[in-house]
Amino acid sequence: MRKHACRNCRSALFFENSRCAGCGSDLGYSRKERAIVPLDASGAYVDRDGASWHVCRNLGLSGCTWLADREGDQCFGCGLTRTRPNDADAAGLSQFVDGERAKRRLIAELDALGLPIVTRAEDPQGGLAFDLLSSADANVVIGHADGVITLDLAETEDAYRERMRAQLDEPYRTVLGHFRHEVGHYFETVLVFADGERTRAARALFGDDTKDYQAEIDRHYAEGAPEGWPERHISRYATMHPYEDFAETFAHYLHIRDTLDTARQHGLAPGAPAAGAADGSAAFRDVVLNAWLPLSVALNEVNRSMGANDLYPFAIPDAVLDKLEFIDSLIP
Repeated sequence: MRKHACRNCRSALFFENSRCAGCGSDLGYSRKERAIVPLDASGAYVDRDGASWHVCRNLGLSGCTWLADREGDQCFGCGLTRTRPNDADAAGLSQFVDGERAKRRLIAELDALGLPIVTRAEDPQGGLAFDLLSSADANVVIGHADGVITLDLAETEDAYRERMRAQLDEPYRTVLGHFRHEVGHYFETVLVFADGERTRAARALFGDDTKDYQAEIDRHYAEGAPEGWPERHISRYATMHPYEDFAETFAHYLHIRDTLDTARQHGLAPGAPAAGAADGSAAFRDVVLNAWLPLSVALNEVNRSMGANDLYPFAIPDAVLDKLEFIDSLIP
């Protein structure tokens, strides 16, 4: 996540800001420029190419600060949400604000990496979309299917999410983490399975994805993770099926890239590459070993100094480094 400053007064800004605390300027996020920009008196922003951008119509509904290309319309990020809580569901709408906030951070990171986002309008059968559902309406199952990512908005509530984390014996559980995992399934479909050579390479690392998925789920919940799993997987959940191994590893790739880049922006990781191995200067495994692991250990110690849980409670064995390297090879 980049550091942002007001273009009018240079005051520090944060990704969710809609107004500058320093000079009072109204603000919007330009996806095209990947920057927070000041709006004029009419609530518009004119970019360098002379195109006009306008406040997203969902600013009041979900706190969206992104700009739309037409007045009164919604922005690109909001357009990816296919389903949301109904207007009578006050609790669901409150949770929707936090769900959309995490989703915007996901989309901003995918943009920064140059990963392709094909919308449902462009590909009705496999384009990316989000169903952000209130569990007040139904029993919601978090998952991905044919480009659609479903989230139970109850996960935005700390108490609920912590209860689920403890129940499932997970070391880590966040809304952004859910999104990063599920979008991993999406990108495995569009970047790996669409290419025979990549599919073969993925199977050599993650395993045979043609295994019966339901049977593997049943085995996992009946028997647990196999002995010695920490030597080959990033988490217990990753041992369930090669699909889940890829998605879990993809999520950690996004965790590492975004956190490391944010730390670099704030001077906490001097010299850490802003774009991982994309500039060809280092293999991604070297970025992990030389930049990420020292930083994550330090951040864990900082959290412990505050009496909090580790920020990154994971070990990264050599086999997972190979998997992370493969995912880095998919980045344009």
